[in-house]
Amino acid sequence: MEAVFEAVNGVFSFITPVSDFLWDFPTNFAWYANIPILGNFSLAIILLVGTGIFFTFRFGFIQVTHFKTAIRAMLENRSSTDGISPFAAFCLSSAMRVGPGNILGVTGAIAAGGPGALFWMWISAFFGMATAYAESVLAQIFKEKKDDELVGGLPYYGKRLLGDKQVAGAALSVLFILYALCCLPAQGFNAVDSIGQVAEIVIGHEIATTSAFYYVIAAVLLAATAFIAFGGIKKVTKLTDKMVPVMAVIYCGTVITLIAINFKSIPFFFSEVFSGAFTPDAIFGGAFGTVLAQGVKRGLMSNEAGQGTITMAAAASNAKHPCDQGCIQAVGVFLDTIVICTMTGFVIVMSGLWLGEGGEAWMALDRLPKFLASTAQLTPGTAFNSIVTLILTLCFGLFAYTTLLGMISFGEIAANRISTSQKFINGVRIISLFALGFGVLCSIAGLNLGNLWAFSDLGNILIVFANLPLLYLGLKYVTKATEHYKKNDGTAFTSDTIGTKVAYWDER
Repeated sequence: MEAVFEAVNGVFSFITPVSDFLWDFPTNFAWYANIPILGNFSLAIILLVGTGIFFTFRFGFIQVTHFKTAIRAMLENRSSTDGISPFAAFCLSSAMRVGPGNILGVTGAIAAGGPGALFWMWISAFFGMATAYAESVLAQIFKEKKDDELVGGLPYYGKRLLGDKQVAGAALSVLFILYALCCLPAQGFNAVDSIGQVAEIVIGHEIATTSAFYYVIAAVLLAATAFIAFGGIKKVTKLTDKMVPVMAVIYCGTVITLIAINFKSIPFFFSEVFSGAFTPDAIFGGAFGTVLAQGVKRGLMSNEAGQGTITMAAAASNAKHPCDQGCIQAVGVFLDTIVICTMTGFVIVMSGLWLGEGGEAWMALDRLPKFLASTAQLTPGTAFNSIVTLILTLCFGLFAYTTLLGMISFGEIAANRISTSQKFINGVRIISLFALGFGVLCSIAGLNLGNLWAFSDLGNILIVFANLPLLYLGLKYVTKATEHYKKNDGTAFTSDTIGTKVAYWDER
């Protein structure tokens, strides 16, 4: 069995250089890298951050001016016969956003770029809120009704913006399904691995990954996921409505407790983050471009602003106005990066393990052990340490599980753009479960297929390059919708508002 997994790992070995090339292009060419200032920025970073800055000014800093409005719209108690509530859509998108990347991504970014990477995460998140707003408004504008569900997102608005051609929608749907399939194995690996670690903490000794325990956990995980996935998006939201708020509160509450216990280190945290943002320590490479790239790359890939991957959830909402859900999705970026990723950053930076004689040993650890070692440093020699480790490991597993549920659900929505045949939809669900099962088996085999993580990065960058041009094509519609939203004159949003046919809003 191990030989089979190693062979698969070898097949995917070419993915890492391809992924790195696309993310770093054209900084991987000397002629570009030598350009002052500009040479520090890859095309991906320029597009992602530049788009966020442009949209922020174009929409009048709507992520700030309508933040309170978004909270009210999200918490409004609304009943409807179609779609899901704005809050349910927020939780479903957060199930995708609030994932293992909130721990692994932040840990990896700080380990590679230093504490200053967190500062650039904040900057990218602030402007990314405007990007998330734009893509979510587009998803709402061009959503469609299927039975009692609302479907839409990247493949749907892509089809309309590219001449209303079926082939365009189908191609974008295939891309999204491939993106989900690339990411599912890693999430399955994380979910099983975290459950195993929780069990080891409880019983106090190591459990072999080849033991019956792991096989039972794997079977239960796959069976539960299949049951939920085959129930459709409403069954998924019933679970994410409960899990996302609870796991976010538990995670943040636990970390806030650690911060309170170590409150004397708070000034150290801010000092290292702000100083490291512009003058990074040599231990992390000492280059401004490195810390900036790590912060932006991991920040945007954590909150997914610009990827179009949360637009499926945005479209499923029965919001009163397209811009209501756009503002709500912008709040999701805030929650993910400004709140939860910052909590992770506090733990890592305040521990100080990356400094001094122990720094080299800390660097040698994998990303999750780096984070757990940092939490242990903040609760040295106390029984509280075991409790904290247990809670945070459990949160990590929940992050992974809600993320994989979101990916399977959104893959199904994308499949609906290709065909509404139940056989086809079930086929996509089954393939998704196979991809998940592969990651689960990798965990049982005790293999950390690093190249599959690179596969996720490759899927991320490809979908970014597909989505961002569409946002500019749809900019005029988002602008008109925003103007109508800000006027708040009581008139209904219809085709006349933006000058193009939007059947759902006219019929409503």
